[in-house]
Parts: sequence; structure tokens; C-alpha cells
Amino acid sequence: MDNVVLQMLEEYKCQSDLDYENALKEIMQEIALLGLWRAKFFEHGLFYGGTALRILHGLPRFSEDLDFSLLKKNSSFDLQPYFRAIKSELESFGFQVEIDAKNKNIKTQIESAFIKANTKTHLIKVITPAEISNRIQGNQFLKIKIELDTDPPGDFTPNIITLFRPIPFQVKTMVMEDLFAGKVHAVLAREWNNRVKGRDFYDYLWYLGRNTKLGLHHLEARLIQSGHWKQGEGLTDSKCKKLLLEKFKRLNVEKAKLDVFPYLKEREKASLDLWSNDFFIGTIERIIFLK
Repeated sequence: MDNVVLQMLEEYKCQSDLDYENALKEIMQEIALLGLWRAKFFEHGLFYGGTALRILHGLPRFSEDLDFSLLKKNSSFDLQPYFRAIKSELESFGFQVEIDAKNKNIKTQIESAFIKANTKTHLIKVITPAEISNRIQGNQFLKIKIELDTDPPGDFTPNIITLFRPIPFQVKTMVMEDLFAGKVHAVLAREWNNRVKGRDFYDYLWYLGRNTKLGLHHLEARLIQSGHWKQGEGLTDSKCKKLLLEKFKRLNVEKAKLDVFPYLKEREKASLDLWSNDFFIGTIERIIFLK
């Protein structure tokens, strides 16, 4: 394994097998972004979502997926050359990976794939203590999902951020106000049958804690595209608050806690004790809208 990876891993102060797995996945995510930068992907698309918050802005929870959006609609955009770039970059740092593109049964605007690396092999390669690596089954994999939206909603402002590990490079993303809008859209519109993605609600609170303004125009564009708002009705502050009120009333808080719990460090887990329907309802008045 490349010394740069070992140095990056030291920063995590890993204690458990989950610590090592989360740290390795995050290092792989950062190297994948470097590969995309080298391949000039960010001339066509941008990085957003929970992992963008984690890597670009220090969100204090781990995140699994790499979410991207094109800058403008292009349903024929080909990801395959970029998969090769990601694989080449990871292998140059000592990772052994495969990238499996997901075959779609129905036509959607989302292209997706998985980066996979054998967990036990890589724990051994980074010299993990034997008492940890010996507990890992040989058929376990580190998995990172890649998703690309080829038909992005409008009214967003791009932003460029420089990362300094594993080497200095730049990533295109959205300004924070539009990233917040994307997260509020996930809170309002994401439906997982009986599951609740508590990570969305955790991230929502993180934005509020940073006094991030909510980009109302981008939120409206996202809600219209997903069918959760009608074109021409005009999304106002009060209408947005009403949507959130109805969502928070229905929220299954215990399921939300269970979803986010494994992604938090110990010091963050205590904050989940505050979570209740009334708690989330009370946060609505803290939102500052960017119009």
C-alpha cells in the first residue's frame, strides 16, 4: 500500500473494525475524486450530497455514496471512461478494485455503479492489528456507490473547492445554499418504503447549526422535477415551512436514529437523544431563506 494512504489512515485514530472500514472507504472516495479531476470530469459535472459535505466541508459523520450531477442535461453522457480513470487512480495507490456499472431495467436519469474492494485484503495491506483483520470474513467488500444525475434541476450556482490530500486538486460542487436545498429536498421527497434515511435529517440539523441559508429557488426546481411541487405555484418561505411541518409530523424518529447511528462517532451519538417530532418541528423557525 502506498505510504500516502498509510499516512492518511493514521489521521483517523482507528480502534475498531468499523473505524478501519469507514476510514478506508473515505480514503478511496478521495482518491476516486482525484481520478475524476485528472480525467477532467468536473468540466462536465459536479460533486454534491452527504459525502461532499463530509469531504469538502467537514460533516462529522461518514458517508457511503459519491453523488454527482451534470452541469446541464445530457442523457447520452458516458461514464465508462471515468470508471477507468477512477480504477487507475485507486490502483496507483495500492488498492485492488473492481467497478461494476448497474444495468438499468427501466430508463431513468440516474447512472450508477459500485466500486468494490475486498475488505480483509485491504485491512491486511494497511497493517491492521491481527485481532481486527482476523474477524473479517474473506467475502466481505468495501463498497462505494457512484450515482450521476444526467438531468439536473436548474437554479444552482457552481463552486470550486481545493482539496489537499492525497495531492492538491480541485473539485467542482455547488455553493452551500444550494447544497442545503438539495438536502431539504431529500428530507421532503426521499421515500424508502418503510425505511427512513436518518442521515438526511442529521445533515439538515448540521446545516442549521452552521446558519447556512436555504437556496429556495434550487429547492423549488428540485421539487418540481421530482413531482412534489407544481410548476408556477411559486415556493415561498411559508409554503416551504408548511411542507417541512407535515414531514416532521409524520417522521418515524426511532427509525431515523437507527439509520444514522452507525455513521456517527461516539461524541456525536449523544445528540440523537434530542430527536423527537416536536424537536424537528421546533427547528423550522431557524431556517434562513436565500431568495
